[in-house]
Amino acid sequence: MTTEPEPHPAGRSPRVRSLTPPGRRATVIGAGSFGTALALLLARGGLRTTLQTRTAEQATLIEAERENRRYLPGVQLPSQLRIEPASAGVARADYVFLAVPSRGLAEVIDRLGASGLGKRTAVVSAAKGLVPPDGMPPTSVLSARFGADRVACLGGPAHAQEMVHAGAALVAACAEEELARSLAQVFTRAGVVCELSNDPVGVELAGAAKNAAALAAGATEAQGLNAAGAAAGHIFAEVWRYAEGLGARPESMIGLAGAGDLVATALARESRNRRAGELLAAGVPATEIPAQIGQAVEALESVPLLASALEAAGVGAPVTSALGRLISGELPLDDWVALVRATVPPPALWRRRPKPGFWRRAWRRLSRG
Repeated sequence: MTTEPEPHPAGRSPRVRSLTPPGRRATVIGAGSFGTALALLLARGGLRTTLQTRTAEQATLIEAERENRRYLPGVQLPSQLRIEPASAGVARADYVFLAVPSRGLAEVIDRLGASGLGKRTAVVSAAKGLVPPDGMPPTSVLSARFGADRVACLGGPAHAQEMVHAGAALVAACAEEELARSLAQVFTRAGVVCELSNDPVGVELAGAAKNAAALAAGATEAQGLNAAGAAAGHIFAEVWRYAEGLGARPESMIGLAGAGDLVATALARESRNRRAGELLAAGVPATEIPAQIGQAVEALESVPLLASALEAAGVGAPVTSALGRLISGELPLDDWVALVRATVPPPALWRRRPKPGFWRRAWRRLSRG
């Protein structure tokens, strides 16, 4: 189920104001483009926010310039936003946001306990990928470690530059309603639309499908728009069949976290995943693409994990699997496009119509009884 928090009438106190009382602290681990934009929004939303960088040198540079020129150039950071290296720990945080690539999540999660994570501190994943080596959704890993009631994730179309200037459409997903509402309240105060969801796994798999579909569309667009659309559609359908088996719901795939995020990513010329697909199509090896783009590309690492997870679950996923082979260099581009064009999804299951007179005979049997 998904809902949007209702706007509060002027002059009245928000019904759930107690969920985020004054003085609450948030720590964002990861100072990439999205992590920096996220920290800025949290500060605008009234949380005492700290942005943690990977190294002390990066923290010193951002603090001196009050701008993250490498990842979010042109955006002035507010004076109340604290900058420090991740080694400073999270002992005083009420919310910890993990804005690191999914390949690094396991290491960050392992360090949280030693970093002073409180027993009641909420942990929120902002990754749109899967955790290696098993390709698990981040909230599944976090819930097993810390308990599902204090674990949440963010999804939805949220291009970092646009998010800080014109807003975004986020999804806050958690098994615990109070935590989801408290997150939505902070983003609403920051001027961002935030949908509530109680389907974190569905939201995360929608994000992973979005990244894979955007990369596939980028790799295929030059070969034809119909092929690009077919590639994206096949991947979404294959991931949905897997997500459904994990208890996810369809609205997570067709709403903001899935279709909405896909449109934003596919339309953005600067999208890392779309650009990675274009570079793959141009013959650039996957190992060289992050350096050319200047940032990590989630789909390059999450697609092989996704393909393996679908195979292990017994879900037929020829297009997702082929995309993994395209990334690894095992499948030539022409063969990839040919497979996309030729793949036919599983047929619908029609119910057999009853034979003529079935209902009349059934009524007679009931009447005799």
